Amino acid sequence: MLKQDPNNLGAHRLLARIYVRELSQPGANSNQKGTLQLAIDQFEQILRIHPDETAAAVWLARLYRFDNRHEAAETVLQGVLKREPENTEALQQLSQLYVDQGRPSDAISLLENAAGHSPSGDLLATLGQAELQMHDYAKAEASLRRAIEADPDNPAYRGGLAQALLSQGKLEDALDQYERLTQLDPDSSENYLRIAQISRRLGHLDEAEKNLLIAKEHEPDSLEILYNEALLYETQGRFDDAIHILSDAIARVRAKPSQTDADALGILYELLGGLYRDKEDTADAVHAYQDMANLSPQQAKRASVLVIEAYEAGHQVDQALTEVRKDMAADPSDRGYQFSYAMLLAEKGQTADAVKYLQGMLRGGAQDADVYLNLAQVQQRGRMFDGARKSAQRAEELSTGDSDKAMAWFLEGAVAEREKNYDQAEVEFKKVLAQNPQNGEALNYYGYMLAERGVRLNEAVSMIQRSLQEDPANGAFLDSLGWAYYKQNQLDQARKYLEQAVARTPHDPTVLSHLGDVYDKLGQTEHAAQLWERAQIEWQHVLPPDYEPDRVAQLEQKLSVVKKRLAQKSTETVHPQ
Repeated sequence: MLKQDPNNLGAHRLLARIYVRELSQPGANSNQKGTLQLAIDQFEQILRIHPDETAAAVWLARLYRFDNRHEAAETVLQGVLKREPENTEALQQLSQLYVDQGRPSDAISLLENAAGHSPSGDLLATLGQAELQMHDYAKAEASLRRAIEADPDNPAYRGGLAQALLSQGKLEDALDQYERLTQLDPDSSENYLRIAQISRRLGHLDEAEKNLLIAKEHEPDSLEILYNEALLYETQGRFDDAIHILSDAIARVRAKPSQTDADALGILYELLGGLYRDKEDTADAVHAYQDMANLSPQQAKRASVLVIEAYEAGHQVDQALTEVRKDMAADPSDRGYQFSYAMLLAEKGQTADAVKYLQGMLRGGAQDADVYLNLAQVQQRGRMFDGARKSAQRAEELSTGDSDKAMAWFLEGAVAEREKNYDQAEVEFKKVLAQNPQNGEALNYYGYMLAERGVRLNEAVSMIQRSLQEDPANGAFLDSLGWAYYKQNQLDQARKYLEQAVARTPHDPTVLSHLGDVYDKLGQTEHAAQLWERAQIEWQHVLPPDYEPDRVAQLEQKLSVVKKRLAQKSTETVHPQ
């Protein structure tokens, strides 16, 4: 028909429908790329004959997008919207195209007007996706809730809402959405996985494990599920189980070299090394990172940093320095290695040398921001508080990115706290949390500062609980929460969290002392004395910047008193009146 009449519109339309139908059944078509081009050709011919045919234009744009011809799709869709500004299908496609291209502001501009006039659920959901990309999570939540009002049973809408809630730290609300999603789509492993992740952050570890097992039944070979299973075991303190899971997953991936994903394996190796660090097994941690380094040049770079950190965490500072000097020789221009070198000098108590080294890196411009950030950390570690404050302030002045400014504020807050300028410390920590309400380090430091002073203890507990949602296995955060409960005289809760903290950080003298204080207040004097004696020993092994003479003196005083008390009790037992 088309040979006889190339302008036969009906023939072009029917042929286009045939090709589209073939595309919807890829299993029956071994040449999908060729069929896609044939379909595009027919719709282009339809628009040549009938330029204003909207349905053909929308189909052509969809096929262009499928063929990754995004500029052509955008041109066609803009033409449709010029003729029909409220065409829902064209609005949906063009806004989704912008979202897929990482152009959320263009999508929002396009959709905001449409969203005010009885919009469809799809338009509202796409608006929500764009607002998520812009990190405007409150607006995204509002848009996605309106989409759900239009179609309560649409899993994609609820999934987007759950993501918006999660990004705002609204864990309970996000959990509710994922639980509803398991009813709408009971065969999706992702929903059970997300429930497990949120439950872990909330401390509902049994619930997390139950949902991980369901997710694993649906997708037993998923590396993401196995990774999260290992994370859960880490949170539970089941390090050997976590290591077993990860080792099996790595072996399974490496058994299929053609399908090996270096980035995915790198993530598994990084967690595996971290688990060995938790067990204080520095040698195996380093071995895991060395295996990681063999995956690719990019993974080797990350692994070299992790090896240095592993030696530092194991108090093997000389070995860490050996590694960083080797890395600096291989790549003299890498500033990350240079900063690590300076920090390790500070860890050895050579603060003046570290400061001099970093000052030698200053060039007098915006590029000095990260140098000043590292300089402030080194000076703070060396108790050079005046210099640390000035360096952090200079870093703040030079920083352009949000994360660097937040780091500068955090350091200014930490220095103010060490100088007992608590009002100024609060000002700085509030700046950090205004920029990122889920900053775990800031939440913990701020909460612990309040707890240590015994003020606004409910607020302190709330902040530290939020920090634990970000990192449930963090020993320092667990210690802070236990200490805040101790200050509230909630001794059972204090003991629970401090025992977990000691399990995580068995050589931290402050954590041991805190748990000893709890047992002393519970009347378990002998147990308290044992913990304080352990703390006394551990103070002798801390790195020079961590040694605090005042705390050591207080500990010795407590031990002296309790030993006299125990000796008196023993005498009374032997010679009763």
